Amino acid sequence: MFKKQRSTLSILLILFILASVSCKSKFEKLKASNDNAKKYQAALALYNKKKYSKALELFETLVQRYRGQAQAEDLYYYYAYANYNLKDYTSARYHFKTFSDTYPQSPRAEECKFMEAYCYYLDSPIFSLDQENTTKAIESLQLFINLYPKSERVAEAGKLIQNLRDKLEKKSFENAKLYLTIGYFNSAVMAFGNTLRDYPDTKYAEEIDYLTIKSQYLYATHSRIYTQVERFNQVIAYEQQFAEKYPTSKYLKDVQSYKKDSESGVESAKRELAAEASDIKYQRRFQKKDTVTGPGTSEKVDLNKKIPN
Repeated sequence: MFKKQRSTLSILLILFILASVSCKSKFEKLKASNDNAKKYQAALALYNKKKYSKALELFETLVQRYRGQAQAEDLYYYYAYANYNLKDYTSARYHFKTFSDTYPQSPRAEECKFMEAYCYYLDSPIFSLDQENTTKAIESLQLFINLYPKSERVAEAGKLIQNLRDKLEKKSFENAKLYLTIGYFNSAVMAFGNTLRDYPDTKYAEEIDYLTIKSQYLYATHSRIYTQVERFNQVIAYEQQFAEKYPTSKYLKDVQSYKKDSESGVESAKRELAAEASDIKYQRRFQKKDTVTGPGTSEKVDLNKKIPN
């Protein structure tokens, strides 16, 4: 009985393998054939069944053959979307752009122009990585808005642009914080300033102002005595601005502490500089008294004269 069951299973397995090979051979034969019409219908059928990989294989063999013909527009449209549905956004972006450039009067041109920009958006990486595609996505979406200002997709394009700008803003802020973390305090001050300049409405504004004060304080603390007065005074100026802008800030206590320490730093630096200046003057006076003045030019010196006993 068990032998009979094993035999039946073996037969079914063989039939399944043969059927699979047969189907594969049928697809490969179709792909290699010159029956473009049949191949075109098969590609659309596969696409509608969401079998995008196989549909794409057929589309790729048809694109060149249908160039200049009436079916070419539909074919290229589905070709672009096959790449998109397979998450190959780089290829999809290229084909959407090609479609809108090749068929600018097509009712689908607007859609494909938007999809070109959207593929850039989908290819935009996390904020910590290189943001070239993010910048290109913003430019592409803005171009879409400029070309189709009355499009119903304009609102969505605007939201996507804001998402991308938020990512660039976060990258700028995190880069500035990194300078502070690794001890490049002056670079941190400048980087925080650049973030505020580039993103004046940033949600990180209060924290950036606080970290600017912290960075400036550490910069002054680690500076040579000759530059500390100016740099500590900058901390004091920053604190006054901060207190006016954020009177109830959670950072206010720390900021006031930096101001107090900076005021002490200014006084300490002034005392040290004054002491050093005084010491230099004393040394100069001492050197002047200790200097031996030689005989004047009018005085004759007897080289044969002996030193008196």
